[in-house]
Amino acid sequence: MIPEPSPKSVIGRLAPSPTGRLHVGHARTFLIAWLAARSAGGRVILRIEDIDAGRVRDEARSAAVEDLLWLGLDWDEGPHLQSERLGLYDEALERLKLAELVYPCTCTRADIERAASAPHPEDEGPTYPGTCAHRTAADARSLGDRPFAWRFRAPDLAVAWDDLFLGRREFAPARLGGDFVVARNTVGPSYQLAVVVDDALMGVSQVIRGADLASSTPRQILLYQALGWTVPRFGHVGLVVGPDGRRLAKRDGSIKLATLREQGVDPHALVGELAQSCGWSKDSIRSRPTDWIDRFDSGTITETPWTWTTPGG
Repeated sequence: MIPEPSPKSVIGRLAPSPTGRLHVGHARTFLIAWLAARSAGGRVILRIEDIDAGRVRDEARSAAVEDLLWLGLDWDEGPHLQSERLGLYDEALERLKLAELVYPCTCTRADIERAASAPHPEDEGPTYPGTCAHRTAADARSLGDRPFAWRFRAPDLAVAWDDLFLGRREFAPARLGGDFVVARNTVGPSYQLAVVVDDALMGVSQVIRGADLASSTPRQILLYQALGWTVPRFGHVGLVVGPDGRRLAKRDGSIKLATLREQGVDPHALVGELAQSCGWSKDSIRSRPTDWIDRFDSGTITETPWTWTTPGG
């Protein structure tokens, strides 16, 4: 049985995905998340989000821990592995089924693209047109061995939240993306469901991540509400981009923390540069994360991307 989360003081989390080595963009976001919790006298949980079996690299699990420690970031609990918590996600899905908040969808991506007419952002994909929305949760039993996804019924209303860094934000999942996937019968829970279950049951009260995940927040708020759990505070920080204006990616080996470490880059210099990028100092000061606890200021952090060139550059 899923335990009920208990209210606590500020609890933040670091949640790397081991699909590759961490890079400078991750370092900046994790530093901000860590300081936001520590400056409030709160706790930090480390969770490894490793349920995407097709993309997860086994060696990247321990490598994420190594990279965080190299930066000087610590945690009070963990690391927890999502791959060891699958039963909790199944229980949450069963609750959604009983409430008829999800239904089995057999549409392929090609089906959706052919049926959808609304424009959509590149990262969002086409808006799901509701082709299978007439089904009930019990209809899954009649599908036999057919692969299908469990889609959450997104209400036709705007979901708003006060972002820690972006201010008031509003997003209507039903109009942009439509009913969204929370699990697949062949591969298990989706990111959206797993992170909500984990953050709720771990007592996380503050979720800080990259601005590219802001569109996930309204969907996750809907899941929190559907499962009867308290919604945490969300904060989305600007991404780190290269000199060409493109956001950093795990496939670019030159900006990985492991590569910088091998090149002899001083982690204290990198922390100072990241702190400067957040507006906490005019100059890059060689420092440790703990040096910024008393100087952390969320008001200087914006959604504007920060351009990173070279170490110390």
